[in-house]
Amino acid sequence: MFIIAGLGNPTLQYEGTRHNVGFDVIDTLAERYNISVDTRKSRALIGKGMIEGHKVILVKPQTYMNLSGESIRSLVDYYKVDEESELIVIYDDVSLGVGQLRIRKKGSAGGHNGIKSILSELGTDVFLRIKVGVGEKPRKYDLADYVLGHFSKEEKEQMKEGYQKAADAVSMLLNGETEAAMNQYNRKVKPKEA
Repeated sequence: MFIIAGLGNPTLQYEGTRHNVGFDVIDTLAERYNISVDTRKSRALIGKGMIEGHKVILVKPQTYMNLSGESIRSLVDYYKVDEESELIVIYDDVSLGVGQLRIRKKGSAGGHNGIKSILSELGTDVFLRIKVGVGEKPRKYDLADYVLGHFSKEEKEQMKEGYQKAADAVSMLLNGETEAAMNQYNRKVKPKEA
């Protein structure tokens, strides 16, 4: 069984913000595989289902970003999931272009508070992660204001494509094709010419 957790902040005011792309990828997976993510457990909204023949639990922690690890730790313990091979965490990354992906098997938090919380709660930096690019913060912008801001119309289209690619990447990871997924998605994508 796999836990696929998308990071974000609950409540309407954060819907559609850069920081909530993890939730948006979970919604994309839920729609694609007909999984209802509406059960409350361990301070998260979860949904159980099948993706590519694998039992999965889709998770949207409701603890707010900075405490994401508390909810995920509790679910990992409850479902006796091996976090190093059966946990996939999806979250926003300001160092990647809008809609670009980067897949990692381990690593530091890189300044991301949600990941910091997960590293601290799990006590390991080895777990699969899909970073979804939200574009670099413009100079003079406060990072918190930027990630809690909304996408432009054009960026929304690029993000939709990014969510679909992230969902495709999830199925590759579930099938053990981590290296192939990294080779396919970790390349820099040139922005489309206008």
